[in-house]
Amino acid sequence: MHQLKTYIVEDNPVIRESLISALEELVPVEVVGTAQDESTAVQWLARTDNHVDLVIVDIFLKGGSGLGVLRAASRLPQRHNVVVLSNYATQDIRRKCLELGADRVFDKSNEIDALILYCGRLAAGETGHGVLA
Repeated sequence: MHQLKTYIVEDNPVIRESLISALEELVPVEVVGTAQDESTAVQWLARTDNHVDLVIVDIFLKGGSGLGVLRAASRLPQRHNVVVLSNYATQDIRRKCLELGADRVFDKSNEIDALILYCGRLAAGETGHGVLA
């Protein structure tokens, strides 16, 4: 397994820190950066010297939205595994996120284990595109 360089876009500091702790404890993840808003995330991801294996995005942010992050990430020349982690993972939101290039969508309230499993599979070398938990 290799360590996944991960970038997290989450505006709630409690959730962000809990997520970082859980990921770093349970799977080989190194969080290389975080953002609380769309513009910071898009600027960071657009820099070619910022290598990242996985981007975890919330939908509702302090400024802008995770949908804008997905839109921007899909236009970048470098390909990232991008997943959405949201409390609002309705069928409509899931469909929209997948249309915008998300590899998977996880519900914060009941799919954290599925996210952990997904990250473990990525670290083991499986492609994140189409991986089922």
